[in-house]
Amino acid sequence: MKMRAARMYGYKQPLRLEEIDVPNPGPEEVLVRVGGAGMCRTDFQLIDGYFDNGLDMDFPITPGHEVAGWVDGVGSAVPKSAGLSEGDQVVVFGSWGDGACRQCHEGNEQLCAHGVWAGFGRHGGYQEYMPVNYRYLIKVPGRGDLTPDNLAPLTDAGLTPYRGLKKLRAAGLLGAGRTLAVSGIGGLGSYGAQYAKLLGGGADVVAFARSDEKLKIALENGADHAINVRDKDADAVRGELEALTGRPELDAVIECAGSEEAIRLAFSLLATEGAVASVGLIGNRIDVPLFPLVAREYTYFGSFWGNYNDLTEVLALATAGQIKHSVTRVRFEDVNETLESIAQGEVLGRAVIVYD
Repeated sequence: MKMRAARMYGYKQPLRLEEIDVPNPGPEEVLVRVGGAGMCRTDFQLIDGYFDNGLDMDFPITPGHEVAGWVDGVGSAVPKSAGLSEGDQVVVFGSWGDGACRQCHEGNEQLCAHGVWAGFGRHGGYQEYMPVNYRYLIKVPGRGDLTPDNLAPLTDAGLTPYRGLKKLRAAGLLGAGRTLAVSGIGGLGSYGAQYAKLLGGGADVVAFARSDEKLKIALENGADHAINVRDKDADAVRGELEALTGRPELDAVIECAGSEEAIRLAFSLLATEGAVASVGLIGNRIDVPLFPLVAREYTYFGSFWGNYNDLTEVLALATAGQIKHSVTRVRFEDVNETLESIAQGEVLGRAVIVYD
């Protein structure tokens, strides 16, 4: 049996759209029929060579770490206690640790130094069928908007800002009388604006972006205010912030863009004892003044992806109807063109490959 697959044979090359054999699942694996595969900017960065120094690549690679679909086959050693049967709708937790290190034992397999990630090897969501160890599947009811095209982005775009905001909340930086900014309203930030209201404890939520269309999504998703930061220095943004909220500073920022410029802006607007949680990865380094970082006791959180339990919480919110979806559905044949659009920041919300 054959399937379509978009595969990477080298850096800075378009993906090859091929027909290849459907993989056979191992004894502890489940064969997932992919119903939706989120297209992350990380997929473009993978192709562009962003991870060349940090990850060993064994080409060909099939990208796609945001995956949801249905169980198509169950391996012989998958225990009945897993509760997985053919036809079940599932989402894939895409970070697979070695199970032996401290991070894995703490439940943070996405931080495992010896783990692997879905979409960074032989199998990812840019193909119609994908073998996954049963431990990394979460069953989700199929009803209403709980469809694979909406669920797939929750495994990264909807997961990553959630974990970052949990860190800000645990640090005591959210709550009534506080001002929280969501910087960068792309695939991650469109969810970040929602979580800012859900987890913010009454904090005033301000969205920063360089596009009025993206800011409109943030406002629809719960942000109280929006500021277009394109071509504006920190003083100009500070003035707009004060006019909107009555305060010229921020207590916390969930930084979803990851550019050097966006991170500098976030720190330049922080109040004393404020914090930035970085989840975006556009740039390669940060450059912030040292004295205010120390003298005003700023905190900078790195926050990478999310763990299995974080994902179950996100899915619980989705099942309860508390998450809005901003999805652009993409045909398999249009994968390469869409990756270029993602690289240019032209896609609103999350692009998702659907297999008709």
